[in-house]
Amino acid sequence: MENIVIGVDPHKLSATIEVVDRHEQVLRVGRFSTDKAGFAAMRRHVEAWPERVWAVEGSNGAGRSVAQRLLAAGEQVVDVPAKLAARARMLDTGHGRKTDAHDAHSVAVAAVRAKRLRVLAHDPDLESLRMLVDRREELGRQRTQIANRLQRLLAELTPGKAKKDITTGQAKAILAGVRPRDLVGKTRRRLAAEQLAELVVVEKKMKALTKELKTLVKDSGSTLMDLRGVGPIVAARVLADVGDVTRFADRNRFASWTGTAPVEASSGEIVRHRLSRAGNRRMNHMIHIAAATQIRLDTPGRAYYRRKLAAGKTRAEAMRCLKRRISDAIYRQLIADAHAEAETTSADPGGHCGASLISSAVDLPPHIDTSDQPLPGPATPTLPAPRRPRKTPVLTGD
Repeated sequence: MENIVIGVDPHKLSATIEVVDRHEQVLRVGRFSTDKAGFAAMRRHVEAWPERVWAVEGSNGAGRSVAQRLLAAGEQVVDVPAKLAARARMLDTGHGRKTDAHDAHSVAVAAVRAKRLRVLAHDPDLESLRMLVDRREELGRQRTQIANRLQRLLAELTPGKAKKDITTGQAKAILAGVRPRDLVGKTRRRLAAEQLAELVVVEKKMKALTKELKTLVKDSGSTLMDLRGVGPIVAARVLADVGDVTRFADRNRFASWTGTAPVEASSGEIVRHRLSRAGNRRMNHMIHIAAATQIRLDTPGRAYYRRKLAAGKTRAEAMRCLKRRISDAIYRQLIADAHAEAETTSADPGGHCGASLISSAVDLPPHIDTSDQPLPGPATPTLPAPRRPRKTPVLTGD
């Protein structure tokens, strides 16, 4: 860590900064707008310290824009998790009020005290992938909303004939066979036709984005889609959120970050575990999709799931066991891809999705645990030795 740290409390329209030295002495403070002029003024405000590092709170959330702009300008940036900054603010000797100035101070102090914060790197390919997969998920939610509205209108147009799941072709056939004569019925049919037209447009966009994401994942050199149940959307989300897989020391740290590591809930002589609600919930959802796909198809994952049921596990417990195995398989695949990339190039593989040796500003903080104590910091930038695959892996290719 450099001697000078600049804590940044980012917001949509403003950014409050505080410059401190390694002894936590405040050297300068300031509040700037986030437009072009304000960003330039913020950098001029600290140009007296050429050897500086910017500590941005929540570089994957509200601080993503500021962090990306600083990285593009050639600045050194580290990510300070919001939980870490909150602890610094709580333990401060002041009144503990939450203001922008106090938040910037907490971020700077947390960055000075922390031993291994995540160093960010400018990765346009990874940022582009993240934006595309975010857009694909937004379209998916929009499609669900439109489909629900269409289902409601069709159920009113054809009482007693509504279907649970309906395709656009089936909806067109239903509308073609309905000719209401009253004003209410005609209005309802017109609205249903509008919803159907919107649904067709959204599904067309979703298919185009899925095709683009599949191409990007393949071009990145990732082999995640070789795993059963992992399609283009799941693979793209994994690559976008994981970034540098070497920041996880082992598969257990990775499972804790994805929320697939069970939490011990023992009492006395009763030893049991429960579902973890911590970690990256988007990644947890992606792993759940992969698990559900494996259970639905004839895969080793379904055989493993059924063995757990036969052993007395509930469906939820068996699903959690399968999700953990899938998390381990994804981690092994990411490590294998990183090894393959490191072997094929002697240059730094920064910018390669999922194989960069430097974290990206779109990464999520791995310091997430179910207890009040954070996990240890990320692993050193050295790939672990490749391991031999299990004899009966849960996830295999076709």
